Amino acid sequence: MFRFRPGRRRATTRALLATASLALALGACGVDTVTPQDARREAGTDDKRGAVPRRVDCAKVKCIALTFDAGPGKDTPRLLDVLKEKQVPATFFLLGRKHVDRYPEVVKRMAGEGHEIANHTWTHEILTDLDEPEIRDQLLRTQDAIEAITGRKPTLMRPPQGRTDDKVSEVSRELGLAQVLWSVTAKDYSTTDSELIRQRVLDGAHRDAIILLHDIYDGTVPAVPPIIDELKRRGFTFVTVPELLAPGEARPGAVYRPQKG
Repeated sequence: MFRFRPGRRRATTRALLATASLALALGACGVDTVTPQDARREAGTDDKRGAVPRRVDCAKVKCIALTFDAGPGKDTPRLLDVLKEKQVPATFFLLGRKHVDRYPEVVKRMAGEGHEIANHTWTHEILTDLDEPEIRDQLLRTQDAIEAITGRKPTLMRPPQGRTDDKVSEVSRELGLAQVLWSVTAKDYSTTDSELIRQRVLDGAHRDAIILLHDIYDGTVPAVPPIIDELKRRGFTFVTVPELLAPGEARPGAVYRPQKG
């Protein structure tokens, strides 16, 4: 998943392709998931509950969440320009090594412009392959790096390739991190065709969807403006992941994933 070393990128892409179906299934891991509807239902109708302001009520409005993994990268400032112009909030799951530590000003800009900043580990290790101290190190190093830049520790994380289990959930709970998966992926790690990326997202879009994209791949950022324009035309309201769950709050250790539409 790293752009800076072509051989590593090809190897990571092969791994992602080989596990794409597993990442969405999770059945073999025996991990229960919570939908955005479940999170809102658990919280009831109390508008004062929770720390997330009720900018929109996703129980009544057709909401959708854009999320970007594995950045920031060289194209992220251009993506932030697009999001600012179109007044769309997003959730960024950031990698620590050679990303957060390489682009601190971009991370600071994300926070300053109201995007949700979340954790995608330090070096994109598959967490289910690690022992608990290694999982903790992967998450803590990125927590600390983001807090040093923004003044705030993330409350959300996305396990690489969507792979989680009880061990990952327990460490996440200890660190105050909820796990966020997705229901729509453009598989932009496998193509530079922006039109194909756009079409895959639009074909999968549904109410309460969480869309997975990567701002480190060449075809992705050019696909974002037409994705936003078409989804707005269809009546969707863009929200961050915490807004999607509000008035519910993401519970540390829990795994959130929308049902596919």
